[in-house]
Amino acid sequence: MRQSLRLPLRFSLITRCSALVGALLALGILIALGLDHLLPGRVLVVLALSLVCVAPLALIAVRAQLRPILSMFRALEGTVASYKDGDFSFSLHWPRNDELADLVAAHNALGNVLREQRLALVQRELLLDTMVQNTPVAMLLVADAPGDGAGAIVYANLSARQMLGDGRKLEGLRLSAILSQALPALVDALARGGDGLFTAGDGEEEEVYHLARRSFSLNGRKHELLLLRQLTHELRRQEVQTWKKVIRVISHELNNSLAPLASLAHSGAELVRRGQTERLPQILETIEERTRHLESFILGYARFAKLPSPRIEACPWPAFVSRLASQVALTVSGALPVEAARIDPAQMEQALLNLLKNAHESGSPAADVTLQVRQAHGTLRIEVMDRGQGMNDAVLTNALVPFYSTKRSGTGLGLALAREIAEAHGGRITLGNRDGGGLVVTLILPA
Repeated sequence: MRQSLRLPLRFSLITRCSALVGALLALGILIALGLDHLLPGRVLVVLALSLVCVAPLALIAVRAQLRPILSMFRALEGTVASYKDGDFSFSLHWPRNDELADLVAAHNALGNVLREQRLALVQRELLLDTMVQNTPVAMLLVADAPGDGAGAIVYANLSARQMLGDGRKLEGLRLSAILSQALPALVDALARGGDGLFTAGDGEEEEVYHLARRSFSLNGRKHELLLLRQLTHELRRQEVQTWKKVIRVISHELNNSLAPLASLAHSGAELVRRGQTERLPQILETIEERTRHLESFILGYARFAKLPSPRIEACPWPAFVSRLASQVALTVSGALPVEAARIDPAQMEQALLNLLKNAHESGSPAADVTLQVRQAHGTLRIEVMDRGQGMNDAVLTNALVPFYSTKRSGTGLGLALAREIAEAHGGRITLGNRDGGGLVVTLILPA
């Protein structure tokens, strides 16, 4: 059976008010005509009596019309106050089909939207709190109180409670009170300021932690977020992987050198036994060559492992670049800075020689191996560019990792050593492919 939904006829507020006024006027006129028939010639009396009769009726009718409207306005005021307090569970109903019904419908739609947004916000807050509480990183939010650098702890997750408070609640306590019972290494790390690593304990019980600090303003008050993460297991696992890789590389290189040496030594002994000594010089020359290669390989590892702290001194660029050009072919792009560089000349020369040799070994024409030095925004940028084959994404990702090499006889230490030297100077190194082919390696140092 078909059912049809009948909507009530729409009568606007103006229509109803006009009808009420018209009805009251008609009633007043009828009363006046009746009184005029009963009291002919007494106009003022008729008007007075008509007003006395119509006024109470008009007052009653107007109040009857305005009472539900005023009640609805009070309900709207109450629900808006509830919305202000965060309670969006109210909705209203207006039985008539007029402008006020449209207002109530818009109000209810707004309430539905606010309820849905509040529910989604609560779900996101619950998800975020669950993630924060279960992360292995200890998180402390500290409000920096005036005159007290320690401040009060505003928030602490479960990891922070277990690491710093034996599982008890930390909110509301002073950070200084917590630090009085914390590891001395943590106190020293906080006193130094900034991010960094620190160790606690000795021997097999040594633990490595990373401390990160972020400051921001919240509700007009300065806050600081402290992130404390234990890295011991990750570092030990990475250390084992690194040692395994080092052992594989060294074993491979030693085997490649020692096996031919043993074969050549046996061949030399056999030739001596037979009295055929004419080939001995060639065998000894080959043994010497392999021995020198093995020596340079071991010295490369030793140099990487024992890199001393840089001895910074003023170094004029023309003389420095001339020394580089005497050892490897290069083309200088642009003018060299007039101001002398503040670097360790020996270490920086070693780093750039490695980069320039890599550029020549990339398949680039020698004339396209370029060195460019420029100062910009308080930094010194040293760029080594070539027109070789460049690097794919996988090689770019691992190129700076020690012992990683795509060359058959490479040790994987050239770029790693350059990175160590750049970071020892307070800078960093970046790699990127050039438009038109080739690679650019950039050392970014403090000016």
